[in-house]
Amino acid sequence: MTVVTKTVRFDAAHVLTNHAGLCKNLHGHTYRVDVSVADGGEGGADMVIDFKDLKRISEEVVCARFDHSFIYSEASEGEREIAAVVERLGMRTVALPFRSTAENMARLFYEELKPRIPSLWSVRVWETADSSAEYRP
Repeated sequence: MTVVTKTVRFDAAHVLTNHAGLCKNLHGHTYRVDVSVADGGEGGADMVIDFKDLKRISEEVVCARFDHSFIYSEASEGEREIAAVVERLGMRTVALPFRSTAENMARLFYEELKPRIPSLWSVRVWETADSSAEYRP
């Protein structure tokens, strides 16, 4: 099996309500998202996917929605209040039905990319240069 990966990046802010550490405060990341595609193990194909196509789809699905936004959990009253202020000031927000952890975002991105990339293998979300979460069903 051959697996190829394309990396895209976006900048966003978030807060992890009810977290015991510093991430309970509003902060931001330059997220790195690695989108990996497998050839299915059959061999024979000399290209799993065109990197240009993989980049375009990843940017359309992930970056266009999340770049330079405040990502928040709809379940958190405090995060909804922050989002209301951000929106009132004409800035971008993205509401999620769960906390904006790297783990949850990796799964979300996988689920949103899968219909457009049937041979999707995994999605890894990096919050920092040495901290990431990977989702692969």
